[in-house]
Amino acid sequence: MRATALIVAAGKGIRAGGASPKQYQLVAGVPLLRHAIEHLRPHQAITSVQVIINPDDRAHYDAATQGLDLPPPIAGGATRQASARAGLEALAADPPDLVLVHDAARAFVPCTLLDALFTALEDPANHGAVPALPVIDSLRRGHGHFTASVDRDSLWRVQTPQAFRFVPLLAAHRAAPEGATDELGIALAAGLRVAITPGDERAFKITDPQDFARAQMMQVSTSSIPRTASGFDVHAFGPGDHVWLAGVRIPHSHGLIGHSDADAGLHALTDALLGTIAAGDIGDHFPPSDPQWKGAASDRFLAHAASLVRARGGTIDFVDLTLICERPKIGPHRAAMQARVAAILKIDPGQVSIKATTTELLGFTGRSEGIAAQAMASVRLPA
Repeated sequence: MRATALIVAAGKGIRAGGASPKQYQLVAGVPLLRHAIEHLRPHQAITSVQVIINPDDRAHYDAATQGLDLPPPIAGGATRQASARAGLEALAADPPDLVLVHDAARAFVPCTLLDALFTALEDPANHGAVPALPVIDSLRRGHGHFTASVDRDSLWRVQTPQAFRFVPLLAAHRAAPEGATDELGIALAAGLRVAITPGDERAFKITDPQDFARAQMMQVSTSSIPRTASGFDVHAFGPGDHVWLAGVRIPHSHGLIGHSDADAGLHALTDALLGTIAAGDIGDHFPPSDPQWKGAASDRFLAHAASLVRARGGTIDFVDLTLICERPKIGPHRAAMQARVAAILKIDPGQVSIKATTTELLGFTGRSEGIAAQAMASVRLPA
């Protein structure tokens, strides 16, 4: 049995906002349309996936599907019904046995939902199968005031993809008047027998910005692994008239001794980020025995660690730095440090915490012999 999945993606999606149609907007860094394609293609019963688009959006489509081996897209029509009909007509010259008509806005269809559709179509009495969820909320009629109750026992929330035997669905589309909202309505009007199969909340329809936020949270929770690691560094005071801390030059009665600029804050942050990807420590990447790093600005070290995290597909969520010293005073420089670290890491300043503490005159920091720094970093890596 050959089964083709047609993804209807020709709409304008203006309720979602944004500069482009919603099917090309990003969720977890990936266009919504690509999510829809990649949730259908792996299923063993689906032999091909083809997308129906607005020809004006061809550049968006090409960018969203770059690297995917897909047939050329089909030009859609002015309505969803017209677009789906165009897709079916395009397949008619070499028709598949089964066709799944799917909305790009329902981009996260789980495999179990697809399994149920194909199982229902193993029954020769069924012309089609449509996933649906039972209505569980109480329903009432009214305009301003409630006037009547509605029996919800036989009511369903219909989803896509909607799967059919190709020949009867094409015939039903050709006979249908304008105004249908989905294939189920067209099929029922033509007298086709359509089975109800279990829907899934993950196949919800993305319509407005709140839906995009929900999809983003869902993708982050299911497609990434959180990692947290710490870093620690110490440098002693020596001759000088300034120190570098968290990327900020601070006038001081002493300098800090080190092979590079001795920025204990950035060194601790660098080790924390390297730790999230188990990439050793700062000395492995920038050995103090190498003369090229003598006097080097430590922002290069932190930027390198961030680039390694991103090369692994990771996202930096948050960094936290505690500077431990009696002096210089950190408070007057905290905002500048926060902004500088955020710029180095290419994240928002709100994702950077800078704190300071003393050791109450105890130990080497209490005796003003040096500065210590402790850092934490949280990232997300691909699952």
